[in-house]
Amino acid sequence: MSRPLLRPWAALAVLLAAVLVLLTVSERIGPGERPAGGRSAPEPERRPLPGVPSGFFTGSDEAGVRRIAQAQAWLGGESLTVGHTYLPGDRWSNIEGHPALFGPWARWKEARPGRLFVLNVPLLDRSEAGLPDAEVRTGLRSGAAGSFDQHFRVLGERLVEHGLGDAVLVLGWEMNGTTYSHRCGPDPAAWKAYWRRVVGVLRAVPGERFRFDFTPSRGRDAVEWPRCYPGDDVVDIIGMDAYDQPAGLAFEDQVAEEYGLEHHVRFAAAHGKPVSYPEWGLFRNGDNPAYVRGMLDWFAAHRPVYQTVTDYCPHGVWGCAANPESARVVRDALGAPARP
Repeated sequence: MSRPLLRPWAALAVLLAAVLVLLTVSERIGPGERPAGGRSAPEPERRPLPGVPSGFFTGSDEAGVRRIAQAQAWLGGESLTVGHTYLPGDRWSNIEGHPALFGPWARWKEARPGRLFVLNVPLLDRSEAGLPDAEVRTGLRSGAAGSFDQHFRVLGERLVEHGLGDAVLVLGWEMNGTTYSHRCGPDPAAWKAYWRRVVGVLRAVPGERFRFDFTPSRGRDAVEWPRCYPGDDVVDIIGMDAYDQPAGLAFEDQVAEEYGLEHHVRFAAAHGKPVSYPEWGLFRNGDNPAYVRGMLDWFAAHRPVYQTVTDYCPHGVWGCAANPESARVVRDALGAPARP
């Protein structure tokens, strides 16, 4: 039996439906792309991180400064505005800083307005020598009594001389752990008194505009990090180093754990301080894009003063070829916007 002809209004409805289908397919495919079935897949949607100063730690020396430009080229834009490095903690002469370290960073900072220099400063020498608690305790108490004031005075003066007097100084980072000789656990009261002493010395340097960043590692570690907090008058930023560990711990659990990411932002808000993330990256769970996406979304929600990816293996994304899926997420967030 033959089909009856469509009435004019019905034919028009069919035509409009067909146009809508074509428009929908065109939007999904995008200009210049080919649909599936022998056709290339569209570019992944970029998830920008606007307004959050970002950086990659690529090394402490002049070569590290040059590698920032290489990482920037990999990202395809100009999104890296934070330069982050560390003073060697092996002996006091290195904790005082020197032109070979500060010169390249000063030139990098001068080259473009708005760049931020972040410097991790050990509070005791022999920083990673595995000193026993008794020796750490003695060092902290000596520092609180003023025995090391001159070293920090020299550091402040050298930073100002190099045009780095507005640096963010991360003093005695990860103090709640066991890695460093400047750890808090052996004597929290002395640790806090020592931090206050160092801040006083650095603030007395003519021309300084330093900001001081209190940065524990995520979680409880060896001691509850709030026990080490030295006071609102000597802290400008409350940071957190947050790597993807331990094995098997999902990002959501890193948020919710005791002294984790959520505790950190609530603690900072209670003290009227902004947050930062001087160190973060992959670790015990391998190439984990879900963790990376979670951290980037966390930054977008909580607007830190800065965030810095630790970019060497196993943590990195540009400097570590073993993490391609996580690298893709970072490029989507920090890279140049996709071209139309």
